[in-house]
Amino acid sequence: MSKTATIDLAHAVPADGLAASLMPAHPQSLLDLPPGEARESLLAVHSILGTRLPAARLAIYEAGGGSTSFLPLDILRRAHVTVVDIDEDQLRNNDYAQETILGDVQTWRFPPSSFDLVICYNVIEHVPDVEAALSGFCESLKQGGLILIGAPNPKSLSGVTTKFSPHWFHVWFYRHVRGDTNAGQPGHAPFPTFFHPLVTLSNLEAFATTHGLDLIYRREYESPRYPEMRARKPFSAALIDAAAVVINALLPGKGDVRHGDYHVILRKR
Repeated sequence: MSKTATIDLAHAVPADGLAASLMPAHPQSLLDLPPGEARESLLAVHSILGTRLPAARLAIYEAGGGSTSFLPLDILRRAHVTVVDIDEDQLRNNDYAQETILGDVQTWRFPPSSFDLVICYNVIEHVPDVEAALSGFCESLKQGGLILIGAPNPKSLSGVTTKFSPHWFHVWFYRHVRGDTNAGQPGHAPFPTFFHPLVTLSNLEAFATTHGLDLIYRREYESPRYPEMRARKPFSAALIDAAAVVINALLPGKGDVRHGDYHVILRKR
């Protein structure tokens, strides 16, 4: 199933300097992030994409895509975006892709060397067979092309909680802690989480090495849920922060269990 997006950002070119000054500089997904490490890392990702991707027209494959894009607007405006998603509601919510396909990212295949960029953002944790999905991404990528992955860290405090708690608890958290009244409704997060072993960063990096991909950016960062909680539920947030300090002191290394998410950019050799 495919459609033409109702808003074609690729052709939304301002008529004059005034119009250009009025256009947003960043996608809403970045503007919605509270100040902190998550926003800093996404800005770094945008900078890398801006310098590493070709300056010409781009072909982008988004593996799983709803109503929000995490890509820089200047890249979206000169790109043909193809979204593959297994959820019809998610596809209906999408208004920035030029083509949407109802399909499974684990099994869907494009011709080799089809895309300059593959983006998989907040998706691989929900996929039972991540290896199959990543193999498809690699095959579809042009030489020198990039894969951007944004995902939760399974070894973080929030990752462990998510992995070992029932889905109804995730819905409760989104509704009552994050204040998302649509949580759990069709087409709205949270979605069932599997945490395939390849979601773990060390395993993902090993997969990249053996599949002709170079790691050009990697950052674990504090989940935006923490600053959100500090603003909405300061007492609960203080308790969690105190617990995190104790856990960090007991664990080996210099990690922070509040680093609940990560960004990775891979480049095809």
